[in-house]
Amino acid sequence: MRSPETVWNGIKGVFTDFSQNWIIVVEAVFLFLLIYFVLKTLYENNAKKLIPVYIFLLLCTCAVALFSEHLTVVVFYVFVMLMSLFFLLLFSVEIKRSIWNVAAKRPGSVAGAQAAKNNAVSARADEYISGIVKAVQNLSKNNTGALIVLSGGNLPKDIIDSGVTLNANISNQLIEGIFIPKAPLHDGAMIIYGDKIQAAGCFLPLTQKDFPKDYGTRHRAGIGVTEVADVSAIIVSEETGIVSYVRRGEITRYVDSESLKRYLKDYYWKEFNSGGKKA
Repeated sequence: MRSPETVWNGIKGVFTDFSQNWIIVVEAVFLFLLIYFVLKTLYENNAKKLIPVYIFLLLCTCAVALFSEHLTVVVFYVFVMLMSLFFLLLFSVEIKRSIWNVAAKRPGSVAGAQAAKNNAVSARADEYISGIVKAVQNLSKNNTGALIVLSGGNLPKDIIDSGVTLNANISNQLIEGIFIPKAPLHDGAMIIYGDKIQAAGCFLPLTQKDFPKDYGTRHRAGIGVTEVADVSAIIVSEETGIVSYVRRGEITRYVDSESLKRYLKDYYWKEFNSGGKKA
């Protein structure tokens, strides 16, 4: 067994004669980094109770290595690495997950994730647009009157409360069903906000401007709501089946399906562009 004086002289010799012992210093740095990684892994995975155990085993191993004349440096390194590997294997899944998370945060990965997110949002927006366009086309063919308000979440509360709250997923069947003549909600306006039909059967303020006589109550309401709130409206005439859209009090008539798709895309990319919800 080595004496404390021999051990101390050996430690001093490593640093006083660095040119001859630089390999030992490199090995010591490597062991330090390994030990640090193990301690960090234990701490981040709520295994703090294992930290004293690991440190105790390290101290015992160091003491034996320093004072024993039979334990070589190689055996000491191998034992420390095997012991550290044992503790790391306990959290192999967590280590893999942390590595994947780091890879996912790289600039290229972030760009790829953002592109995938944008594609998903675009696909969902196209799905809702198709449902609305299909419903409007069918309503127009059957001369079924309809008034749909595209809200940005800025409609006065009393307008929404005047109808029936739905918060239902958008579908052409539901839109057409609400506007069936003599249905309980067919006379009011439908409110669409993001990916939901927020309410139906809502009462809207009428415009006070002069318009041609063939503009009925539905048209005047669609124009009126865009004058009091920053919203858009789609109107299907009950008499003629003509489709119109309104923005900032200005009405555009004889809207075909392609024009309606472009109109809706403008709404969804402004109001529905943050992972499926309004930004």
